[in-house]
Amino acid sequence: MFQEEEVFKVFATVSAKLYNKEEYTKDKSNMEKDMIGDARFNTPLLVITEAFEDLADLLKPRRQKREIGRNGVVSNDGLRLDAFCSACTHVSVLFGCLGFAFKFAEMEYVSKVRDLVEASKTFDTLHNIIDLDVMNQTVKTQGSYSRNLRRVRLGLDLIRAIFEQFLMTNEYYSLKDAATKAYTQVCAPFHTWGVRTAVYAGMYTLPTRDQLLLRLNETDQSVEKNMRRYMEASRPIIEYIDKLYIDRNIKLDW
Repeated sequence: MFQEEEVFKVFATVSAKLYNKEEYTKDKSNMEKDMIGDARFNTPLLVITEAFEDLADLLKPRRQKREIGRNGVVSNDGLRLDAFCSACTHVSVLFGCLGFAFKFAEMEYVSKVRDLVEASKTFDTLHNIIDLDVMNQTVKTQGSYSRNLRRVRLGLDLIRAIFEQFLMTNEYYSLKDAATKAYTQVCAPFHTWGVRTAVYAGMYTLPTRDQLLLRLNETDQSVEKNMRRYMEASRPIIEYIDKLYIDRNIKLDW
């Protein structure tokens, strides 16, 4: 059994090496401010769900039409980076509701989304940033746009997997077991031993099912509906991102 003090030491060491605390706090604050207007009338989960439904709708054949890009050039190059980032900024609140266990995932996610938001000021589509890294041979380089996109994609899939496990359980089944299965399935293969150790130990600090519903301002009925909607909407986005790498002969084992 891990002692709480040891858990925090592991997490603090890993976090300090990878992230600047002031930048993380500022990034998270900005994302939360973006949600305030919608959250006054909707739950955080509903705001996220609707954002990804709108994003997924852009990928439907009937919506894939030629558009005029920012620079006035006709473009049909796929999903726009700014639209993708806009939807992704809402997701960090879900990691926050899970507490310490997913603090590292939250910090990593917020940091990567921030970098992609900056990239969206220069690049139009997800295709563009991957093609740039392919050309420069920096796809898997720490801090590259392609690597950041890959990590954001893992964050979206982690939330999907947690929801899936959550809905497979009943009120007597612990959130710890559901979250552990989801993390093991989605993110653990790509994290270092130190990160995995901190996350697994932190699972003991997860809220109960009722506490999570309270934090999300949801009922048993509404949470099931909204979680299923997110799962359905996020799946084509995740598959779309994977295909961008696969089409360029980039394996997904990293």
